[in-house]
Amino acid sequence: MAETVVQTDHERGAAPAPPPRGRRGRRTVLVASALVVVAAVAVVGALGLGGGGADEGSSAPPRSGSTVPVTRTTLTERTTVDGQLGYGTEIPLPVKATGTVTWLPAEGTTVERGGTLLRVDDRPVVLLYGTLPMYRELGLTAGTQEGTRQETGTEGDTQDSGDQGRTDETSGAPDPSGSPTPGGAGAGGTGGTLRGMDVLQFESDLAALGYTGFTVDEEFTDLTARAVKRWQKSLGLPQTGTVGIGDVVYSAGKVRIGHASVRLGSPATDDVLTYTGTSRKVVVNASAAEDSWAVRGAAVTIGLPDGKSVKGEVASVGKSATAPEEGGGEGGSAAPTVPVTITIKDQKSVGRLESAPVTVEYVGRERADVLTVPVAALVALAEGGHGLETADGRFVAVKTGLFADGRVEVSGSAVREGMNVRIPE
Repeated sequence: MAETVVQTDHERGAAPAPPPRGRRGRRTVLVASALVVVAAVAVVGALGLGGGGADEGSSAPPRSGSTVPVTRTTLTERTTVDGQLGYGTEIPLPVKATGTVTWLPAEGTTVERGGTLLRVDDRPVVLLYGTLPMYRELGLTAGTQEGTRQETGTEGDTQDSGDQGRTDETSGAPDPSGSPTPGGAGAGGTGGTLRGMDVLQFESDLAALGYTGFTVDEEFTDLTARAVKRWQKSLGLPQTGTVGIGDVVYSAGKVRIGHASVRLGSPATDDVLTYTGTSRKVVVNASAAEDSWAVRGAAVTIGLPDGKSVKGEVASVGKSATAPEEGGGEGGSAAPTVPVTITIKDQKSVGRLESAPVTVEYVGRERADVLTVPVAALVALAEGGHGLETADGRFVAVKTGLFADGRVEVSGSAVREGMNVRIPE
Protein backbone atom coordinates (compact mmCIF):
# COMPACT_ATOMS: atom_id res chain seq x y z
CA MET A 1 0.00 0.00 0.00
CA ALA A 2 1.44 3.29 -0.89
CA GLU A 3 2.45 5.74 1.93
CA THR A 4 1.25 9.17 1.60
CA VAL A 5 3.72 11.89 2.71
CA VAL A 6 2.35 15.29 3.53
CA GLN A 7 4.85 18.25 3.43
CA THR A 8 4.19 21.60 4.88
CA ASP A 9 4.87 24.76 2.92
CA HIS A 10 7.91 25.43 5.17
CA GLU A 11 9.34 21.95 4.42
CA ARG A 12 8.81 22.50 0.71
CA GLY A 13 10.68 25.84 0.93
CA ALA A 14 7.67 27.88 0.07
CA ALA A 15 7.16 31.29 1.67
CA PRO A 16 4.61 31.39 4.48
CA ALA A 17 1.25 32.78 3.65
CA PRO A 18 0.94 36.49 4.46
CA PRO A 19 -1.27 37.41 7.40
CA PRO A 20 -4.58 38.98 6.71
CA ARG A 21 -4.34 42.65 5.69
CA GLY A 22 -6.44 43.91 8.56
CA ARG A 23 -4.30 42.30 11.31
CA ARG A 24 -0.98 43.78 9.96
CA GLY A 25 -2.49 47.26 9.88
CA ARG A 26 -3.50 47.03 13.51
CA ARG A 27 0.01 45.89 14.54
CA THR A 28 1.63 48.88 12.79
CA VAL A 29 -0.62 51.29 14.61
CA LEU A 30 0.17 49.72 17.99
CA VAL A 31 3.97 49.99 17.45
CA ALA A 32 3.74 53.67 16.44
CA SER A 33 1.59 54.47 19.48
CA ALA A 34 4.14 52.87 21.80
CA LEU A 35 6.93 55.02 20.36
CA VAL A 36 4.90 58.19 20.90
CA VAL A 37 4.25 57.27 24.54
CA VAL A 38 7.97 56.62 25.22
CA ALA A 39 8.92 59.96 23.64
CA ALA A 40 6.28 61.78 25.69
CA VAL A 41 7.59 60.28 28.93
CA ALA A 42 11.13 61.42 28.09
CA VAL A 43 9.93 64.97 27.45
CA VAL A 44 7.92 65.02 30.68
CA GLY A 45 10.96 63.89 32.64
CA ALA A 46 13.20 66.54 31.05
CA LEU A 47 10.77 69.29 31.89
CA GLY A 48 10.34 68.17 35.48
CA LEU A 49 6.67 67.32 34.99
CA GLY A 50 6.74 64.19 37.13
CA GLY A 51 4.29 63.72 39.91
CA GLY A 52 6.83 63.35 42.72
CA GLY A 53 7.49 65.95 45.45
CA ALA A 54 9.58 69.00 44.62
CA ASP A 55 12.32 68.14 47.10
CA GLU A 56 12.57 64.50 46.05
CA GLY A 57 12.44 65.40 42.35
CA SER A 58 11.30 63.21 39.49
CA SER A 59 13.50 60.54 38.00
CA ALA A 60 14.38 60.37 34.32
CA PRO A 61 17.06 58.63 32.30
CA PRO A 62 20.38 60.54 32.41
CA ARG A 63 20.88 62.79 29.40
CA SER A 64 23.98 64.10 27.72
CA GLY A 65 25.41 67.47 28.69
CA SER A 66 28.08 68.96 30.95
CA THR A 67 27.75 69.02 34.71
CA VAL A 68 28.97 71.64 37.15
CA PRO A 69 29.22 71.61 40.95
CA VAL A 70 27.18 73.79 43.28
CA THR A 71 29.72 76.15 44.87
CA ARG A 72 29.66 78.41 47.92
CA THR A 73 30.94 81.93 47.26
CA THR A 74 30.21 85.65 47.54
CA LEU A 75 28.06 87.11 44.79
CA THR A 76 28.54 90.77 43.94
CA GLU A 77 26.18 92.71 41.71
CA ARG A 78 28.06 95.18 39.52
CA THR A 79 26.53 97.93 37.42
CA THR A 80 28.17 100.03 34.70
CA VAL A 81 27.28 103.65 33.92
CA ASP A 82 28.74 106.23 31.53
CA GLY A 83 31.05 109.00 32.71
CA GLN A 84 33.31 111.74 31.37
CA LEU A 85 37.02 112.01 32.10
CA GLY A 86 38.36 115.53 32.55
CA TYR A 87 39.52 118.04 35.12
CA GLY A 88 36.13 118.81 36.60
CA THR A 89 33.96 121.90 36.46
CA GLU A 90 35.74 125.17 35.68
CA ILE A 91 35.44 127.79 38.44
CA PRO A 92 36.01 131.57 38.08
CA LEU A 93 39.21 132.85 39.69
CA PRO A 94 38.43 135.41 42.42
CA VAL A 95 40.51 138.18 40.82
CA LYS A 96 40.17 141.49 42.67
CA ALA A 97 42.73 143.49 40.71
CA THR A 98 41.35 146.49 38.82
CA GLY A 99 42.72 147.89 35.59
CA THR A 100 43.49 146.65 32.10
CA VAL A 101 44.38 143.03 31.36
CA THR A 102 47.85 143.07 29.81
CA TRP A 103 48.75 139.34 29.84
CA LEU A 104 46.88 136.03 30.01
CA PRO A 105 48.19 132.46 30.32
CA ALA A 106 47.40 129.78 27.74
CA GLU A 107 44.48 127.47 28.43
CA GLY A 108 45.66 124.29 30.14
CA THR A 109 48.64 125.99 31.83
CA THR A 110 49.43 124.74 35.34
CA VAL A 111 50.20 127.46 37.90
CA GLU A 112 51.74 126.67 41.27
CA ARG A 113 52.29 128.73 44.42
CA GLY A 114 54.14 131.92 43.58
CA GLY A 115 53.27 131.71 39.89
CA THR A 116 51.62 134.48 37.89
CA LEU A 117 47.96 133.96 36.99
CA LEU A 118 47.63 137.06 34.81
CA ARG A 119 48.88 140.65 34.64
CA VAL A 120 46.70 143.70 35.19
CA ASP A 121 48.21 147.09 34.36
CA ASP A 122 51.39 145.06 33.84
CA ARG A 123 51.37 144.03 37.51
CA PRO A 124 51.42 140.27 38.25
CA VAL A 125 48.52 138.67 40.09
CA VAL A 126 50.18 135.88 42.07
CA LEU A 127 48.73 132.52 43.16
CA LEU A 128 49.12 131.58 46.81
CA TYR A 129 47.71 128.61 48.75
CA GLY A 130 44.99 129.05 51.33
CA THR A 131 41.29 128.86 52.09
CA LEU A 132 40.64 132.45 53.18
CA PRO A 133 40.03 134.89 50.32
CA MET A 134 42.08 138.08 50.06
CA TYR A 135 39.72 140.65 51.58
CA ARG A 136 42.04 143.47 52.77
CA GLU A 137 45.51 144.92 52.31
CA LEU A 138 48.29 143.44 54.41
CA GLY A 139 50.99 145.71 55.82
CA LEU A 140 52.26 147.61 58.84
CA THR A 141 49.74 150.44 58.46
CA ALA A 142 47.00 148.72 56.44
CA GLY A 143 44.82 148.29 59.50
CA THR A 144 44.93 151.99 60.43
CA GLN A 145 44.70 153.72 57.04
CA GLU A 146 40.95 154.02 57.12
CA GLY A 147 39.42 156.24 59.76
CA THR A 148 42.65 157.14 61.54
CA ARG A 149 40.74 159.52 63.74
CA GLN A 150 37.23 158.66 64.90
CA GLU A 151 34.67 160.40 67.04
CA THR A 152 34.54 159.33 70.68
CA GLY A 153 30.98 160.50 71.38
CA THR A 154 31.66 164.20 72.05
CA GLU A 155 31.55 166.52 69.07
CA GLY A 156 35.04 167.72 68.18
CA ASP A 157 36.78 165.16 70.41
CA THR A 158 38.83 162.65 68.42
CA GLN A 159 41.09 159.75 69.21
CA ASP A 160 43.98 158.16 67.33
CA SER A 161 42.75 154.92 65.88
CA GLY A 162 46.09 153.35 66.56
CA ASP A 163 44.84 153.00 70.14
CA GLN A 164 41.60 151.45 68.95
CA GLY A 165 40.83 147.84 68.20
CA ARG A 166 43.34 146.59 70.77
CA THR A 167 42.93 144.98 74.14
CA ASP A 168 43.33 146.92 77.35
CA GLU A 169 46.32 145.19 78.87
CA THR A 170 45.18 146.09 82.38
CA SER A 171 41.58 144.94 82.27
CA GLY A 172 41.81 142.44 79.40
CA ALA A 173 38.63 143.92 77.86
CA PRO A 174 38.61 144.85 74.17
CA ASP A 175 38.28 148.46 73.21
CA PRO A 176 34.61 148.89 72.16
CA SER A 177 35.60 151.19 69.29
CA GLY A 178 37.82 148.61 67.61
CA SER A 179 36.58 146.49 64.70
CA PRO A 180 37.21 142.75 64.93
CA THR A 181 38.67 140.82 61.99
CA PRO A 182 38.29 137.19 61.02
CA GLY A 183 40.27 134.99 63.34
CA GLY A 184 39.21 136.94 66.38
CA ALA A 185 41.97 139.54 66.27
CA GLY A 186 41.51 143.28 66.00
CA ALA A 187 42.35 145.08 62.80
CA GLY A 188 44.77 147.31 64.59
CA GLY A 189 47.36 146.87 67.31
CA THR A 190 50.24 148.54 68.98
CA GLY A 191 52.08 150.69 66.45
CA GLY A 192 49.51 149.86 63.75
CA THR A 193 50.38 146.12 63.70
CA LEU A 194 47.95 144.00 61.68
CA ARG A 195 46.73 140.71 63.13
CA GLY A 196 44.48 137.93 61.92
CA MET A 197 44.26 134.49 60.38
CA ASP A 198 44.74 136.01 56.93
CA VAL A 199 48.14 137.26 58.12
CA LEU A 200 49.06 133.74 59.23
CA GLN A 201 47.97 132.35 55.89
CA PHE A 202 50.01 134.90 53.93
CA GLU A 203 53.13 134.49 56.09
CA SER A 204 52.93 130.70 55.62
CA ASP A 205 53.01 131.18 51.86
CA LEU A 206 55.78 133.76 52.02
CA ALA A 207 57.95 131.40 54.07
CA ALA A 208 57.18 128.48 51.72
CA LEU A 209 58.46 130.61 48.84
CA GLY A 210 61.76 131.06 50.68
CA TYR A 211 61.27 134.59 52.03
CA THR A 212 61.93 134.13 55.75
CA GLY A 213 63.44 136.12 58.63
CA PHE A 214 60.15 136.52 60.56
CA THR A 215 57.94 134.44 62.81
CA VAL A 216 55.02 132.77 61.02
CA ASP A 217 52.09 133.82 63.18
CA GLU A 218 49.01 136.03 63.10
CA GLU A 219 50.98 139.27 63.42
CA PHE A 220 52.30 141.33 60.50
CA THR A 221 55.51 142.84 61.86
CA ASP A 222 58.34 144.94 60.50
CA LEU A 223 60.24 141.70 59.82
CA THR A 224 57.29 140.50 57.73
CA ALA A 225 57.35 143.78 55.77
CA ARG A 226 61.04 143.35 55.03
CA ALA A 227 60.40 139.86 53.63
CA VAL A 228 57.53 141.25 51.53
CA LYS A 229 59.88 143.87 50.03
CA ARG A 230 62.31 141.14 48.97
CA TRP A 231 59.43 139.21 47.40
CA GLN A 232 58.18 142.33 45.60
CA LYS A 233 61.66 143.00 44.23
CA SER A 234 61.75 139.50 42.68
CA LEU A 235 58.39 140.24 40.99
CA GLY A 236 59.57 143.56 39.62
CA LEU A 237 57.13 145.52 41.80
CA PRO A 238 57.70 148.66 43.88
CA GLN A 239 59.12 147.59 47.26
CA THR A 240 56.40 148.98 49.52
CA GLY A 241 56.19 146.15 52.05
CA THR A 242 52.40 146.23 51.69
CA VAL A 243 50.37 143.59 49.81
CA GLY A 244 47.39 144.99 47.92
CA ILE A 245 44.01 143.27 47.87
CA GLY A 246 44.36 142.56 44.14
CA ASP A 247 47.97 141.38 44.25
CA VAL A 248 47.26 137.75 45.16
CA VAL A 249 44.61 135.07 44.69
CA TYR A 250 44.26 132.09 47.02
CA SER A 251 43.41 128.52 46.08
CA ALA A 252 43.62 125.17 47.86
CA GLY A 253 46.53 124.10 45.64
CA LYS A 254 48.00 124.43 42.18
CA VAL A 255 45.51 125.16 39.43
CA ARG A 256 44.99 124.42 35.76
CA ILE A 257 43.94 127.47 33.75
CA GLY A 258 40.62 127.16 31.93
CA HIS A 259 39.25 129.66 29.45
CA ALA A 260 39.48 133.45 29.56
CA SER A 261 36.30 135.52 29.38
CA VAL A 262 38.10 138.69 28.22
CA ARG A 263 40.73 139.64 25.71
CA LEU A 264 43.96 141.54 26.20
CA GLY A 265 43.21 145.21 26.66
CA SER A 266 39.85 144.58 28.29
CA PRO A 267 39.08 145.69 31.84
CA ALA A 268 39.72 143.06 34.49
CA THR A 269 36.54 141.45 35.85
CA ASP A 270 35.69 139.02 38.62
CA ASP A 271 35.43 136.15 36.10
CA VAL A 272 38.34 137.07 33.86
CA LEU A 273 39.74 133.52 34.12
CA THR A 274 38.41 130.10 35.08
CA TYR A 275 40.39 127.28 36.60
CA THR A 276 40.20 123.66 37.70
CA GLY A 277 42.37 121.38 39.76
CA THR A 278 45.30 119.67 38.06
CA SER A 279 44.17 116.10 38.77
CA ARG A 280 42.02 114.28 36.26
CA LYS A 281 38.72 113.00 37.53
CA VAL A 282 35.49 111.51 36.25
CA VAL A 283 32.02 113.04 36.45
CA VAL A 284 28.97 110.78 36.23
CA ASN A 285 25.45 112.12 35.82
CA ALA A 286 23.81 109.49 37.98
CA SER A 287 20.08 108.88 38.06
CA ALA A 288 18.69 110.56 41.17
CA ALA A 289 16.48 107.50 41.70
CA GLU A 290 19.40 105.05 41.56
CA ASP A 291 22.28 106.90 43.21
CA SER A 292 22.48 104.86 46.41
CA TRP A 293 25.88 103.57 45.26
CA ALA A 294 27.26 107.11 45.15
CA VAL A 295 28.58 107.40 48.70
CA ARG A 296 31.67 109.42 49.47
CA GLY A 297 34.64 107.08 49.72
CA ALA A 298 33.00 104.26 47.72
CA ALA A 299 35.41 102.40 45.45
CA VAL A 300 34.66 102.12 41.72
CA THR A 301 36.41 100.83 38.61
CA ILE A 302 36.90 103.16 35.65
CA GLY A 303 37.06 101.70 32.16
CA LEU A 304 39.22 103.71 29.75
CA PRO A 305 38.76 103.89 25.97
CA ASP A 306 41.86 101.70 25.42
CA GLY A 307 40.30 98.85 27.40
CA LYS A 308 42.37 99.38 30.56
CA SER A 309 40.79 99.77 33.98
CA VAL A 310 41.85 102.07 36.80
CA LYS A 311 40.66 102.45 40.36
CA GLY A 312 38.60 105.45 41.44
CA GLU A 313 36.85 106.76 44.53
CA VAL A 314 33.67 108.78 44.92
CA ALA A 315 34.74 112.23 46.15
CA SER A 316 31.48 114.18 46.12
CA VAL A 317 27.83 113.85 45.22
CA GLY A 318 25.71 116.78 44.07
CA LYS A 319 22.78 117.71 46.26
CA SER A 320 20.63 119.20 43.49
CA ALA A 321 19.06 117.06 40.79
CA THR A 322 19.08 118.38 37.24
CA ALA A 323 16.13 117.84 34.91
CA PRO A 324 17.09 116.05 31.68
CA GLU A 325 16.98 117.74 28.32
CA GLU A 326 13.70 117.55 26.43
CA GLY A 327 13.36 114.48 24.29
CA GLY A 328 15.89 112.48 26.30
CA GLY A 329 15.32 108.91 27.33
CA GLU A 330 12.72 106.41 26.17
CA GLY A 331 9.40 107.89 25.25
CA GLY A 332 10.84 111.40 25.39
CA SER A 333 11.42 111.39 29.14
CA ALA A 334 14.32 110.60 31.46
CA ALA A 335 14.97 110.62 35.19
CA PRO A 336 16.61 113.66 36.84
CA THR A 337 20.32 113.24 37.52
CA VAL A 338 22.87 114.34 40.12
CA PRO A 339 26.58 114.89 39.38
CA VAL A 340 28.93 112.39 41.01
CA THR A 341 32.64 113.30 41.04
CA ILE A 342 35.15 110.45 41.13
CA THR A 343 38.84 111.00 41.84
CA ILE A 344 41.73 108.93 40.50
CA LYS A 345 44.60 108.51 42.97
CA ASP A 346 47.08 107.04 40.47
CA GLN A 347 47.16 109.76 37.83
CA LYS A 348 49.87 107.95 35.86
CA SER A 349 47.48 105.06 35.24
CA VAL A 350 45.36 107.33 33.04
CA GLY A 351 48.27 108.02 30.70
CA ARG A 352 48.08 111.20 28.64
CA LEU A 353 44.32 111.29 28.33
CA GLU A 354 42.86 114.63 29.34
CA SER A 355 39.29 114.20 28.16
CA ALA A 356 37.39 111.09 27.08
CA PRO A 357 34.15 109.16 27.57
CA VAL A 358 34.63 106.36 30.10
CA THR A 359 32.61 103.75 31.95
CA VAL A 360 32.26 103.50 35.72
CA GLU A 361 31.54 100.15 37.34
CA TYR A 362 30.25 100.14 40.89
CA VAL A 363 29.17 97.48 43.37
CA GLY A 364 25.47 97.27 44.07
CA ARG A 365 24.09 94.44 46.19
CA GLU A 366 26.28 91.71 47.64
CA ARG A 367 25.50 88.26 49.07
CA ALA A 368 28.25 86.58 51.08
CA ASP A 369 28.73 82.83 51.62
CA VAL A 370 25.82 81.57 49.48
CA LEU A 371 25.33 78.51 47.22
CA THR A 372 25.56 79.40 43.53
CA VAL A 373 25.33 77.78 40.11
CA PRO A 374 25.68 79.13 36.58
CA VAL A 375 22.49 80.80 35.41
CA ALA A 376 22.45 78.36 32.47
CA ALA A 377 21.88 75.47 34.90
CA LEU A 378 18.39 76.69 35.86
CA VAL A 379 15.36 74.94 34.37
CA ALA A 380 11.74 76.02 34.54
CA LEU A 381 9.41 73.63 36.37
CA ALA A 382 5.87 72.95 35.19
CA GLU A 383 4.49 73.53 38.66
CA GLY A 384 6.18 76.94 38.70
CA GLY A 385 9.51 78.29 39.83
CA HIS A 386 12.97 77.04 38.99
CA GLY A 387 14.84 73.81 39.49
CA LEU A 388 18.11 72.01 38.84
CA GLU A 389 18.73 68.70 37.11
CA THR A 390 21.09 66.42 39.03
CA ALA A 391 23.73 64.30 37.33
CA ASP A 392 21.50 61.18 37.65
CA GLY A 393 18.53 62.85 35.95
CA ARG A 394 16.46 64.00 38.92
CA PHE A 395 14.92 67.46 39.06
CA VAL A 396 14.95 69.38 42.34
CA ALA A 397 13.21 72.66 43.06
CA VAL A 398 15.29 75.65 44.17
CA LYS A 399 14.67 79.20 45.28
CA THR A 400 16.72 81.81 43.42
CA GLY A 401 18.30 84.91 44.93
CA LEU A 402 20.85 87.39 43.56
CA PHE A 403 21.93 87.14 39.92
CA ALA A 404 25.47 88.42 39.27
CA ASP A 405 28.47 87.68 37.05
CA GLY A 406 26.65 84.90 35.18
CA ARG A 407 25.79 83.02 38.37
CA VAL A 408 22.73 82.84 40.57
CA GLU A 409 22.17 82.27 44.26
CA VAL A 410 20.18 79.07 44.92
CA SER A 411 18.73 77.52 48.07
CA GLY A 412 16.52 74.56 48.98
CA SER A 413 16.45 71.47 51.18
CA ALA A 414 17.73 69.26 48.35
CA VAL A 415 20.63 71.53 47.36
CA ARG A 416 24.03 71.13 48.95
CA GLU A 417 27.55 72.35 48.26
CA GLY A 418 29.50 70.14 45.88
CA MET A 419 26.54 68.35 44.27
CA ASN A 420 26.78 68.14 40.50
CA VAL A 421 24.00 69.57 38.34
CA ARG A 422 23.52 69.40 34.62
CA ILE A 423 23.51 72.33 32.23
CA PRO A 424 20.66 71.68 29.76
CA GLU A 425 21.66 71.49 26.11
